[in-house]
Amino acid sequence: MGKERVAQLEYSEFQSAMLDEDKRRRKAAKIIAVLEHFHGPLTGLTVGDVGCSAGFIADELAGAGAARTLGIDIDVPGLRRAADRFGERVAFVCGDGTALPFPDGSIDVLVFNHIYEHVVDPDGVVAEMHRVLSDRGVLYLGLGNRLGVMEPHYKLPFLSYLPPALADRYVRASGRADHYYERFRTRRGLRRMLRAFHVWDYTFPVLATPARFAGSELFPGALGRVARAVLGRTPRAVLRLLLPLVPTYLWVATKTPRAPAGAALPRPPERVRPL
Repeated sequence: MGKERVAQLEYSEFQSAMLDEDKRRRKAAKIIAVLEHFHGPLTGLTVGDVGCSAGFIADELAGAGAARTLGIDIDVPGLRRAADRFGERVAFVCGDGTALPFPDGSIDVLVFNHIYEHVVDPDGVVAEMHRVLSDRGVLYLGLGNRLGVMEPHYKLPFLSYLPPALADRYVRASGRADHYYERFRTRRGLRRMLRAFHVWDYTFPVLATPARFAGSELFPGALGRVARAVLGRTPRAVLRLLLPLVPTYLWVATKTPRAPAGAALPRPPERVRPL
Protein backbone atom coordinates (compact mmCIF):
# COMPACT_ATOMS: atom_id res chain seq x y z
CA MET A 1 0.00 0.00 0.00
CA GLY A 2 3.02 2.28 -0.18
CA LYS A 3 3.28 5.20 2.20
CA GLU A 4 -0.36 6.28 1.98
CA ARG A 5 -2.52 5.33 4.95
CA VAL A 6 -5.83 3.68 4.19
CA ALA A 7 -8.70 2.69 6.47
CA GLN A 8 -8.08 -0.36 8.67
CA LEU A 9 -10.96 -2.55 7.52
CA GLU A 10 -11.79 -5.81 9.33
CA TYR A 11 -9.60 -4.74 12.26
CA SER A 12 -11.02 -7.36 14.62
CA GLU A 13 -9.85 -10.10 12.23
CA PHE A 14 -6.18 -9.37 12.89
CA GLN A 15 -6.27 -7.71 16.32
CA SER A 16 -7.41 -10.39 18.76
CA ALA A 17 -7.64 -7.93 21.66
CA MET A 18 -10.86 -6.61 20.14
CA LEU A 19 -12.46 -10.02 20.74
CA ASP A 20 -11.25 -10.42 24.33
CA GLU A 21 -14.68 -10.13 25.93
CA ASP A 22 -13.61 -10.05 29.58
CA LYS A 23 -11.03 -7.33 28.97
CA ARG A 24 -13.41 -5.23 26.86
CA ARG A 25 -16.13 -5.44 29.51
CA ARG A 26 -13.67 -4.38 32.22
CA LYS A 27 -12.76 -1.38 30.07
CA ALA A 28 -16.46 -0.62 29.68
CA ALA A 29 -16.95 -0.64 33.45
CA LYS A 30 -14.19 1.96 33.81
CA ILE A 31 -15.64 4.10 31.01
CA ILE A 32 -19.11 4.04 32.55
CA ALA A 33 -17.77 4.87 36.02
CA VAL A 34 -15.90 7.90 34.67
CA LEU A 35 -18.92 9.08 32.67
CA GLU A 36 -21.23 8.69 35.65
CA HIS A 37 -18.85 10.58 37.91
CA PHE A 38 -18.65 13.46 35.46
CA HIS A 39 -22.22 13.52 34.14
CA GLY A 40 -24.44 11.34 36.30
CA PRO A 41 -26.40 8.20 35.32
CA LEU A 42 -26.74 7.30 31.63
CA THR A 43 -30.42 6.49 32.12
CA GLY A 44 -32.58 7.78 29.30
CA LEU A 45 -29.69 9.09 27.18
CA THR A 46 -28.66 8.45 23.58
CA VAL A 47 -25.17 6.96 23.68
CA GLY A 48 -22.77 6.15 20.83
CA ASP A 49 -19.58 4.05 20.75
CA VAL A 50 -17.41 5.22 17.85
CA GLY A 51 -15.15 2.34 16.84
CA CYS A 52 -17.30 -0.29 18.55
CA SER A 53 -15.95 -3.37 16.70
CA ALA A 54 -17.48 -6.51 18.26
CA GLY A 55 -19.79 -4.47 20.46
CA PHE A 56 -18.86 -5.43 24.02
CA ILE A 57 -18.51 -1.85 25.25
CA ALA A 58 -21.70 -0.80 23.45
CA ASP A 59 -23.56 -3.66 25.12
CA GLU A 60 -22.36 -2.52 28.54
CA LEU A 61 -23.43 1.06 27.78
CA ALA A 62 -26.91 -0.23 26.94
CA GLY A 63 -26.93 -2.22 30.18
CA ALA A 64 -26.05 0.95 32.12
CA GLY A 65 -29.46 2.37 31.24
CA ALA A 66 -29.02 4.24 27.96
CA ALA A 67 -32.36 4.71 26.21
CA ARG A 68 -30.73 4.28 22.81
CA THR A 69 -27.29 2.84 22.17
CA LEU A 70 -25.43 3.10 18.86
CA GLY A 71 -22.32 1.25 17.74
CA ILE A 72 -20.40 2.72 14.80
CA ASP A 73 -17.50 1.14 12.92
CA ILE A 74 -16.11 0.20 9.50
CA ASP A 75 -15.12 -3.24 10.81
CA VAL A 76 -17.76 -5.32 9.01
CA PRO A 77 -16.85 -8.72 10.54
CA GLY A 78 -16.83 -7.15 13.99
CA LEU A 79 -20.19 -5.48 13.37
CA ARG A 80 -21.70 -8.77 12.22
CA ARG A 81 -20.60 -10.45 15.44
CA ALA A 82 -21.93 -7.53 17.43
CA ALA A 83 -25.32 -7.47 15.71
CA ASP A 84 -25.74 -11.23 16.09
CA ARG A 85 -25.21 -11.04 19.85
CA PHE A 86 -26.40 -7.58 20.90
CA GLY A 87 -28.61 -6.34 18.06
CA GLU A 88 -31.76 -6.46 20.18
CA ARG A 89 -30.64 -3.56 22.37
CA VAL A 90 -27.86 -1.86 20.35
CA ALA A 91 -28.21 -0.38 16.84
CA PHE A 92 -25.01 -1.11 14.93
CA VAL A 93 -24.10 1.12 12.00
CA CYS A 94 -21.40 0.60 9.39
CA GLY A 95 -20.09 4.11 8.98
CA ASP A 96 -17.00 6.28 8.62
CA GLY A 97 -16.18 8.38 11.65
CA THR A 98 -15.53 11.39 9.42
CA ALA A 99 -19.15 11.28 8.18
CA LEU A 100 -21.29 10.11 11.09
CA PRO A 101 -24.86 9.41 9.91
CA PHE A 102 -26.57 11.37 12.70
CA PRO A 103 -28.14 14.84 12.90
CA ASP A 104 -26.39 17.76 14.56
CA GLY A 105 -26.60 17.70 18.35
CA SER A 106 -28.42 14.36 18.47
CA ILE A 107 -26.12 12.31 20.76
CA ASP A 108 -25.89 12.78 24.53
CA VAL A 109 -22.79 10.67 25.20
CA LEU A 110 -20.02 9.47 22.89
CA VAL A 111 -17.22 7.01 23.60
CA PHE A 112 -13.98 7.15 21.58
CA ASN A 113 -11.73 4.66 23.30
CA HIS A 114 -8.26 3.96 21.90
CA ILE A 115 -9.36 4.61 18.32
CA TYR A 116 -7.72 7.81 17.11
CA GLU A 117 -4.34 6.22 16.31
CA HIS A 118 -6.01 3.77 13.91
CA VAL A 119 -8.01 6.20 11.75
CA VAL A 120 -6.73 8.02 8.70
CA ASP A 121 -8.11 11.42 9.73
CA PRO A 122 -8.52 11.69 13.51
CA ASP A 123 -9.10 15.45 13.32
CA GLY A 124 -12.01 14.81 10.95
CA VAL A 125 -13.51 12.24 13.32
CA VAL A 126 -13.19 14.62 16.28
CA ALA A 127 -14.89 17.38 14.26
CA GLU A 128 -17.78 15.01 13.45
CA MET A 129 -18.17 13.99 17.08
CA HIS A 130 -18.30 17.67 18.00
CA ARG A 131 -21.05 18.15 15.41
CA VAL A 132 -23.31 15.29 16.55
CA LEU A 133 -22.80 15.79 20.29
CA SER A 134 -25.52 17.77 22.06
CA ASP A 135 -24.66 21.06 23.73
CA ARG A 136 -24.83 19.38 27.16
CA GLY A 137 -23.31 16.16 25.84
CA VAL A 138 -20.19 14.34 27.06
CA LEU A 139 -17.38 12.68 25.11
CA TYR A 140 -15.22 10.01 26.77
CA LEU A 141 -11.72 9.62 25.33
CA GLY A 142 -9.10 6.95 25.92
CA LEU A 143 -5.99 8.34 24.24
CA GLY A 144 -2.62 6.68 23.78
CA ASN A 145 0.42 8.93 24.10
CA ARG A 146 3.20 8.82 21.50
CA LEU A 147 5.75 9.30 24.30
CA GLY A 148 4.57 6.29 26.28
CA VAL A 149 7.64 4.07 26.39
CA MET A 150 5.97 0.70 25.64
CA GLU A 151 3.88 0.67 22.46
CA PRO A 152 0.56 -0.94 23.47
CA HIS A 153 -0.26 -2.96 20.33
CA TYR A 154 3.06 -4.68 19.69
CA LYS A 155 4.68 -4.36 23.14
CA LEU A 156 7.87 -2.91 21.66
CA PRO A 157 9.66 -0.13 23.56
CA PHE A 158 9.93 3.27 21.85
CA LEU A 159 8.16 2.03 18.69
CA SER A 160 5.80 5.01 18.57
CA TYR A 161 8.75 7.42 18.90
CA LEU A 162 10.09 6.43 15.48
CA PRO A 163 9.29 7.90 12.06
CA PRO A 164 7.08 5.60 9.95
CA ALA A 165 9.84 4.01 7.84
CA LEU A 166 11.93 3.08 10.86
CA ALA A 167 8.85 1.88 12.77
CA ASP A 168 8.02 -0.44 9.86
CA ARG A 169 11.50 -1.92 10.00
CA TYR A 170 11.27 -2.35 13.76
CA VAL A 171 8.00 -4.32 13.72
CA ARG A 172 9.24 -6.45 10.80
CA ALA A 173 12.51 -7.21 12.60
CA SER A 174 10.51 -8.23 15.69
CA GLY A 175 8.39 -10.62 13.62
CA ARG A 176 5.19 -9.08 15.00
CA ALA A 177 3.88 -7.35 11.88
CA ASP A 178 4.78 -6.37 8.33
CA HIS A 179 3.84 -2.72 8.78
CA TYR A 180 3.31 -0.27 11.64
CA TYR A 181 0.05 1.46 10.86
CA GLU A 182 -0.75 3.33 14.08
CA ARG A 183 0.01 7.05 14.45
CA PHE A 184 0.06 8.36 18.00
CA ARG A 185 0.26 11.98 19.08
CA THR A 186 1.91 13.64 22.05
CA ARG A 187 -0.12 15.23 24.83
CA ARG A 188 0.35 18.59 23.13
CA GLY A 189 -0.90 17.15 19.85
CA LEU A 190 -3.94 15.67 21.57
CA ARG A 191 -4.74 19.00 23.20
CA ARG A 192 -4.58 20.58 19.76
CA MET A 193 -6.83 17.86 18.30
CA LEU A 194 -9.47 18.62 20.97
CA ARG A 195 -9.14 22.40 20.97
CA ALA A 196 -12.86 22.86 20.17
CA PHE A 197 -13.81 21.08 23.42
CA HIS A 198 -13.59 21.78 27.13
CA VAL A 199 -11.56 18.86 28.55
CA TRP A 200 -11.13 17.31 32.00
CA ASP A 201 -8.33 14.86 32.77
CA TYR A 202 -9.36 11.74 34.72
CA THR A 203 -6.05 9.91 34.26
CA PHE A 204 -4.66 10.34 37.77
CA PRO A 205 -8.04 10.05 39.56
CA VAL A 206 -8.57 6.62 37.97
CA LEU A 207 -5.01 5.49 38.71
CA ALA A 208 -5.11 6.74 42.31
CA THR A 209 -8.56 5.29 43.14
CA PRO A 210 -9.00 2.35 40.74
CA ALA A 211 -11.66 0.61 42.81
CA ARG A 212 -13.88 3.70 42.49
CA PHE A 213 -13.59 3.57 38.71
CA ALA A 214 -13.62 -0.21 38.21
CA GLY A 215 -10.05 0.10 37.04
CA SER A 216 -8.30 -2.47 39.20
CA GLU A 217 -6.90 -4.17 36.10
CA LEU A 218 -4.61 -1.19 35.59
CA PHE A 219 -2.37 -2.10 38.54
CA PRO A 220 -3.18 -5.56 39.87
CA GLY A 221 -1.70 -7.19 42.96
CA ALA A 222 1.27 -5.86 44.91
CA LEU A 223 2.34 -3.57 42.07
CA GLY A 224 -1.07 -1.96 42.21
CA ARG A 225 -0.86 -1.30 45.92
CA VAL A 226 2.54 0.33 45.54
CA ALA A 227 1.43 2.41 42.56
CA ARG A 228 -1.67 3.64 44.36
CA ALA A 229 0.35 4.57 47.42
CA VAL A 230 2.87 6.50 45.32
CA LEU A 231 0.18 8.34 43.39
CA GLY A 232 -1.67 9.18 46.56
CA ARG A 233 1.39 10.75 48.17
CA THR A 234 3.05 12.43 45.21
CA PRO A 235 2.51 16.21 45.13
CA ARG A 236 0.29 17.44 42.34
CA ALA A 237 3.08 19.61 40.91
CA VAL A 238 5.29 16.54 40.48
CA LEU A 239 2.50 14.56 38.79
CA ARG A 240 2.01 17.41 36.35
CA LEU A 241 5.65 17.16 35.37
CA LEU A 242 5.10 13.47 34.55
CA LEU A 243 2.05 14.08 32.35
CA PRO A 244 3.93 14.26 29.02
CA LEU A 245 5.14 10.64 29.51
CA VAL A 246 1.93 9.02 30.79
CA PRO A 247 1.17 6.16 28.33
CA THR A 248 -2.61 6.64 28.26
CA TYR A 249 -4.82 9.63 29.00
CA LEU A 250 -8.42 9.31 30.16
CA TRP A 251 -10.22 12.52 29.26
CA VAL A 252 -13.80 13.75 29.32
CA ALA A 253 -14.75 16.52 26.89
CA THR A 254 -17.79 18.77 26.48
CA LYS A 255 -18.88 21.39 23.97
CA THR A 256 -19.85 23.90 26.66
CA PRO A 257 -18.08 24.58 29.98
CA ARG A 258 -19.02 22.07 32.68
CA ALA A 259 -17.51 20.72 35.89
CA PRO A 260 -17.62 17.13 37.15
CA ALA A 261 -20.91 16.42 38.94
CA GLY A 262 -19.61 13.57 41.11
CA ALA A 263 -18.33 13.48 44.67
CA ALA A 264 -14.94 14.86 45.64
CA LEU A 265 -12.00 12.52 45.04
CA PRO A 266 -8.63 12.20 46.81
CA ARG A 267 -6.98 13.00 43.48
CA PRO A 268 -9.56 15.16 41.66
CA PRO A 269 -9.81 15.56 37.87
CA GLU A 270 -8.22 18.68 36.43
CA ARG A 271 -8.91 20.90 33.47
CA VAL A 272 -6.76 20.37 30.39
CA ARG A 273 -5.58 23.70 29.06
CA PRO A 274 -6.59 24.19 25.42
CA LEU A 275 -4.13 25.05 22.67
